[in-house]
Amino acid sequence: MKGQDEQTTGARAAEDSHADIYGEDGAILSSFLAAIGAAIADRDTLTLKREVDDLHQSELGDLLEALHPEQRRALVDLLGADFDFSALTEVDEAIRRDIVDSLPNAQIAQGVQDLDSDDAVYILEDLEKEDQDEILSQLPFTERIRLRRSLDYPEETAGRRMQTEFVAVPPFWTIGQTIDYMREDNNLPDRFSQIFVIDPSFKLLGAIDLDQILRTKRSIKVEEVMHETRHAIPATMDQEEAAREFEQYDLLSAAVVDENERLVGVLTIDDVVDVIQQEAEEDLLRMGGVGDEELSDSILSTSRSRVPWLLVNLLTAFLAASVIGLFDRTIEHIVALAVLMPIVAGMGGNAGSQTMTVTVRALATRDLDIYNAGRIIRREMGVGFINGIIFAILIGIVAAAWFRDPNLGGIIAAAMIINMFVAALAGILIPLLLDRFKIDPAVASAVFVTTVTDVVGFFAFLGLATWWFGVR
Repeated sequence: MKGQDEQTTGARAAEDSHADIYGEDGAILSSFLAAIGAAIADRDTLTLKREVDDLHQSELGDLLEALHPEQRRALVDLLGADFDFSALTEVDEAIRRDIVDSLPNAQIAQGVQDLDSDDAVYILEDLEKEDQDEILSQLPFTERIRLRRSLDYPEETAGRRMQTEFVAVPPFWTIGQTIDYMREDNNLPDRFSQIFVIDPSFKLLGAIDLDQILRTKRSIKVEEVMHETRHAIPATMDQEEAAREFEQYDLLSAAVVDENERLVGVLTIDDVVDVIQQEAEEDLLRMGGVGDEELSDSILSTSRSRVPWLLVNLLTAFLAASVIGLFDRTIEHIVALAVLMPIVAGMGGNAGSQTMTVTVRALATRDLDIYNAGRIIRREMGVGFINGIIFAILIGIVAAAWFRDPNLGGIIAAAMIINMFVAALAGILIPLLLDRFKIDPAVASAVFVTTVTDVVGFFAFLGLATWWFGVR
């Protein structure tokens, strides 16, 4: 009990020391950053090692992101072989590439040897092919083959995200043999929750959960208690599809198999959580037209990533402006129209964005399909019509009182109903059509929806005004 108490106390002390580097706002304390900065400036390796030695990889990643570029490169250089390369999986891609590019390939090869294969692949996949080959050539044969196999799979597939270290046993082993194997083999993964059952050709036969092994007598054969792995994931499956399998079936880990149903790796929940977060961020960024932008990107690269979609928006803005130009005489006679028409277009744009956001996310999670699309479209039409009436009444009253003209209030109210209804339709139909033609709705929907609501809003409001007031 004494040893257990000491271990618990030590763990709590380490946890407390980790918590001390963060402030109440969740950011790294300026005093801790100042201490690290001073040690880097003085090239005080002993102090640096003492300060970062007990940091979790995610905490070290936060520290790297908080430092200036020259400081983070100096930190990695001063730590040398003591630098935890797993921290590079916790930082932005731009920061990871900056650090890796500053290191000799021999140091990278030494650093990735201590990592799980999925983390090593995550670091190596950003390097040039020549650098990859040079680093892999310096690794032990078995590890080199494992990493090369993962790197050969396409990006954003389960094969790229899998861990090639796993525990596999033949079906004729007993539970006792399996337990002894887990205790005695030092080459097994540090953490695992399943043991896979394979035949001599490595074809996947089944799996056993660790809790089941602990509850089974040593004399029982593995084949008697194994269960079929109904959710084996093909190595070429898109990582988002694999994450959806985990979500649907509440998996902690899953076997990854090649085209011949042979076991090649395992996908674990920690990798899937990263995938879910990455895919959600990508969808959000694409809807804003900023691509794969990261906070650590330079001014020029950030500008380049935003210009294309801003250019598209400019072209669609000219389309909306041309609609306004059709009614220039009406605007000349009734100046109040110029004041009110942005309200109609703006409200339609916001309503369309709401529907579009829900639709794009539902398509990404596969909650929206051909079986419920009709019902969802009808729902959005109803929402658009009801919201159109509500805001038509509000803006109609305000416009009539503001300009002392009930006719103007009625015109903008009618235009509001039309545009809110069309915005709801555009917000759901445009993403559905883009998805139908294999175009990513997260990327292209916003431009089209905004264009539709602007054009329809201006045309409805100015067209009704022209007709009602009889402007020629």
